Amino acid sequence: MYIQHISPACSTTVNDALSLPPVTHPLSPELINISASGLADQNGGCGNDLLSVVSEPPMTVPRWQRVGRVVPSMDAVVKVFCVHTAPNFSLPWQRKKQYSSSSSGFVIGGRSILTNAHSVDHHTQVKLKKRGSDTKYLATVLAVGAECDIAMLTVSDDEFWEGISPVEFGELPALQDAVAVVGYPIGGDTISVTSGVVSRMEILPYVHGFTELLGMQIDAAINSGNSGGPAFNDKGECVGIAFQCLKHEDAENIGYVIPVPVIMHFIRDYEKNGAYTGFPILGIEWQKMENPDLRMSMGMRPDQKGIRIRRLEPTAPESQLLKPSDVILSFDGVNIASDGTVPFRNGERIGFSYLVSQKYIGDNALIKVLRNFETLEFNIKLAKHKELIPSHIEGKPPSFYIIAGFVFTAVSVPYLRSEFGNIFDVPIKLLDKHLHAMAQSIDEQLIVVSQVLVADINIGYEDIINNQVLTFNGMPVKNLKNLASMIENCDDEYLKFGLEYNQMVVLQTKTAKAATLDILTTHCISSSMSDDLKTKENTLEEVHSTADDLEIRS
Repeated sequence: MYIQHISPACSTTVNDALSLPPVTHPLSPELINISASGLADQNGGCGNDLLSVVSEPPMTVPRWQRVGRVVPSMDAVVKVFCVHTAPNFSLPWQRKKQYSSSSSGFVIGGRSILTNAHSVDHHTQVKLKKRGSDTKYLATVLAVGAECDIAMLTVSDDEFWEGISPVEFGELPALQDAVAVVGYPIGGDTISVTSGVVSRMEILPYVHGFTELLGMQIDAAINSGNSGGPAFNDKGECVGIAFQCLKHEDAENIGYVIPVPVIMHFIRDYEKNGAYTGFPILGIEWQKMENPDLRMSMGMRPDQKGIRIRRLEPTAPESQLLKPSDVILSFDGVNIASDGTVPFRNGERIGFSYLVSQKYIGDNALIKVLRNFETLEFNIKLAKHKELIPSHIEGKPPSFYIIAGFVFTAVSVPYLRSEFGNIFDVPIKLLDKHLHAMAQSIDEQLIVVSQVLVADINIGYEDIINNQVLTFNGMPVKNLKNLASMIENCDDEYLKFGLEYNQMVVLQTKTAKAATLDILTTHCISSSMSDDLKTKENTLEEVHSTADDLEIRS
């Protein structure tokens, strides 16, 4: 297994370094080490339109002699200061100590600024400083695209926009084209420029996004603080956003840039919907068909190529039309090779997921398949990925429910990172579900007992940690809200929880509910459940319980 250490957006922290543990991308076998130390914010320029694309005229000077002349565009590059308050997944009723970071961003049209999503992750305050200025301006986060690691900001103070021109976007650069990464990396306070060339263009794992999208590899160093900074071509046009780098003993100066097609998708998505809605996916697991015997057995002609569907996600719209063992021959008229690639540029091929990622949620795609020796075409409406274990919690606090000291929570990738660090240190059952399990319904969650707050009521259960909850009183547990509702409305004599590995937890209902308030008081927990689980009845009961407690103590 090839081990890669990638740090997203390489930014600089002011107080504490944000260091994310090693994780494995669910779509890639590579082990990725995430290490981000700061975050960046970008805001738009002064124009009315967010998009400004400039065609690149033919070049007459050899590429290796062209040094990026980006001085006119550097005034649009800003330094981003962010204060973060991340959730505490071990104690979900509170947050961690806040920390500060600095990174880079740049102004585009429409009084907006772009930066990396991880630059403003769990932000409580974002400020921007222009080049050559001593003033920091408060910024507002308009949209965060966790998948593509892009965020959009704006500044309400008109003074910020004086004398600043938005950058223009260029076309996707060719291999060996010169690029210059501009930002505010570690090592100084003023703006920095690092030059290099485009060395690779392919579908890459986005460490923060925990997904795979088109990415650009460059041989320019991307250091801490470069997060969110623009990459310019020799015309001074923006061709990407710096967002992560490769850290490996055998690699030097390997940086990664979010290319223009991904940036444009994010911007147009926001323009179209007024919010970030994400990238659609084709909800399938597929198999290469490079073996001629396999192709022949599926009824394919010698000139036919394609990929075989292994599994379909039950929540995906295409699961109503496609079937396992269907052979996908083409996507929107583009033939798919037996290794899953499609033509990209002259002499280049790329994974067919690139075609899917260029679509928007709700768009239709024409898919041609071979089924039982018959060619069929389906017009499929594309949707967002429903994950059993979500890659992100989208800025929301984690959900929890407490009864008799048992802390129940829904599993997410941030939760697993917080609990175990390296994703391969996750218990085998949870890891298998993370990598392979599919949600059977839109609202399905994987619920675990994250810990037990020790009390007399739960003697003998203290060692239960991160065990999945499968049933309650014989009923399957669908999600955390479903579990909380069943417990709150339970009139049976016992609360019976069926856990993984056939383990059982049994508590007397009245005793368990009565002990919960004392346990919450002991641990200074204000509520037995997160706000998203509360109903009017729960809220009234909590108010009455608090009032009774005050009367007793007075």
